[in-house]
Amino acid sequence: MIFEASEFVFKPPSLVSRARRVLIKPNAGYPMPYPISTSRETMNLIIESIKQVSDADIIILEGTANGESIYPIYQALGYDFPRVLMLDVRDCIWVEVENPLPHAFAVATFWVPNVVLSSDYLISVAPFKILDGSGYFSVPNLLSLLPISKYKGDASAGWGTLYEFGIDKVVADLYFTLPFDLGVVDARQKFISADNSIQGKIEEYGKIFAGEPYEVDQEAAQASGAEVSYLKLIEAGKAELEA
Repeated sequence: MIFEASEFVFKPPSLVSRARRVLIKPNAGYPMPYPISTSRETMNLIIESIKQVSDADIIILEGTANGESIYPIYQALGYDFPRVLMLDVRDCIWVEVENPLPHAFAVATFWVPNVVLSSDYLISVAPFKILDGSGYFSVPNLLSLLPISKYKGDASAGWGTLYEFGIDKVVADLYFTLPFDLGVVDARQKFISADNSIQGKIEEYGKIFAGEPYEVDQEAAQASGAEVSYLKLIEAGKAELEA
């Protein structure tokens, strides 16, 4: 669903009230403010709304592209929420999880932090970004849940071995392997970068998208007019599972 940012109120689904552990995945790999990173304001709104309906443990989980500690970035972004557990992907125990698609697009199994699997409700919260002409919304935000040490290959940073497969294929596989319940795209502002970097321009947009991650990213893609190849692959994967 699309909301006017000025009127947005986060209403946790009924599943949240019964959850014992809620995991929130921000886009917070760099110590750069919104709209490059997920805003503290939006995170706080979601966290406080969850606390009103649930006593669940709330976890924030993120990792960095260079494999260094995420905690200085949490601090730089003002992620200092009371009674919230802040975790770093690199410190987690990783479990190999099988892709449920009969024919994976690129990756048959992923190494995933075990805390993701033990959480009852999963939320991806991403800014509204167009990088190198492609939309980067709630589903690609899941990529940094994967441990760098398993996927950087010969590169000094990043998920090099996954990019070799074609990142849209990897993102589509991740959608099915990590079934996140909710996607939130904070589109109060739009960030546009010509070269997939943290350098770019910012435009006011005034919207927030929230709902099932694939559907949310579809709406964000239509609104942005950007090419989003992974959505076509997810659609094909859904058709294969239903066949």
